Amino acid sequence: MADIEEKKDTTNQAPTVNGDGETGGRKGDSSPEEESAEEDANELPAIPTASMWTRKDIKEFKECIRKEGGDGIIKVGHGETVTVRVPTHVDGTCLFWEFATDSYDLGFGVYFDWSPNPGSQVSVHLSESEDEEEDEEEERPGAAGDVESGGHNKGDATRQPPLSVVIPVYRRDCHEEVYAGSHLYPGQGAYLLKFDNSYSLWRSKTLYYRVYYTR
Repeated sequence: MADIEEKKDTTNQAPTVNGDGETGGRKGDSSPEEESAEEDANELPAIPTASMWTRKDIKEFKECIRKEGGDGIIKVGHGETVTVRVPTHVDGTCLFWEFATDSYDLGFGVYFDWSPNPGSQVSVHLSESEDEEEDEEEERPGAAGDVESGGHNKGDATRQPPLSVVIPVYRRDCHEEVYAGSHLYPGQGAYLLKFDNSYSLWRSKTLYYRVYYTR
């Protein structure tokens, strides 16, 4: 995928804190990675509180994403979780995201990977089940270039960079409104935007999303 683009912040909406929005906080299932992130949280620097809000222009937003082309549309299959890995940019200070779906809700949360070498490319990782995620965790130390770990050499294989929870994974009614949010960079690393459809046994979801940074 291409480098993350810069955009000026033109958001006028009053945000709500921690991405609770208007969903009533329906929490998705936690993966082993997320549980590990919570355990490491006490050892990490405090991070700024994220903001999240909704917009009513869902039809216009999805049409705009279609016209832009590229990788802004992803099919999230039933039982799957898609993780979009977005490294911090040397010229940026804040990450913004926007997303919506067709017809059905989708789980969403944000994590921060304190990788000292996050790279510069936005990448997408697909997990088909919790069991597969556990298998991948066992293989991660030797997997250079893993999209969630940012790629590590053998000297870094003994311990992966810790994760901080920015926004917990909750189900969002993003088929009714555009969900948007922002977070001030806590330091160098990579954001992990998780779109969680692991709770759905039959329904795939079409995701429309955009990420960008501001100075």
